Amino acid sequence: MGMLRRGRYRARMAEGPDDIAAAQALRYRTFIAETGAAPRAGGRDTDPFDARCHHVLVEEGRGGRLVCCFRLLPLKDGAEIGRSYSAQYYELKALEGFSGPMVEMGRFCIDPDFAREPDILRVAWGAMTRFVDEEGVEMLFGCSSFQGTETDAYLDAFAMLKERHLAPKRWLPRVKAPKVFRFASRLRRKPDAKRAMRTMPPLLRTYLMMGGWVSDHAVVDDDMNTLHVFTGLEIKAVPPGRARALRLVAG
Repeated sequence: MGMLRRGRYRARMAEGPDDIAAAQALRYRTFIAETGAAPRAGGRDTDPFDARCHHVLVEEGRGGRLVCCFRLLPLKDGAEIGRSYSAQYYELKALEGFSGPMVEMGRFCIDPDFAREPDILRVAWGAMTRFVDEEGVEMLFGCSSFQGTETDAYLDAFAMLKERHLAPKRWLPRVKAPKVFRFASRLRRKPDAKRAMRTMPPLLRTYLMMGGWVSDHAVVDDDMNTLHVFTGLEIKAVPPGRARALRLVAG
């Protein structure tokens, strides 16, 4: 994937250790320093998956300040899904039968100083679209996180996920993590749509608008101080209008 420029921002692949270190520092600030997650040594958020992934950086065009990053783990098909970050937390045996190329998107974050800049998310998805097209990816997946581990603030969001966005049975992830919130079986409420969308993480909202789906439970991740759901998107399910809009950004 080459450089992608749109408006004030540009997206590119990390080119070496310094770029990856910058992404890890932004992740630390976003996921650790400002959230109450368990502290890490060295001011960087790192794990063994970093060495296996491609890292995408979104920067300001002037000055090159890093404002967003995420990482991509390509898999040749579902038989390799056990190598993914998500497989630590979800039983993904059903997805082992997926026959096409897949990519896991993880550690997506936006600099808190730029959280209200919608063009950053737009450029990030443009870069993702270019990667998906170039690599012939047929499924995009990952973990979408809600901040904090208390469910009360997100009950309408989880009720909406239950009502409209659960994974097809043929791909449904099963429980693996020791602490989970089984929202699909526990919630009986009708969601308030406005409250649900207001508390839905922006990344997850984007997945859902493109036809994405989620697991029937959320993992309680005390280490990262989050609740997260497995999220999948079959590329062929993206509505044609949204696909055209993304490809316009991707160039």
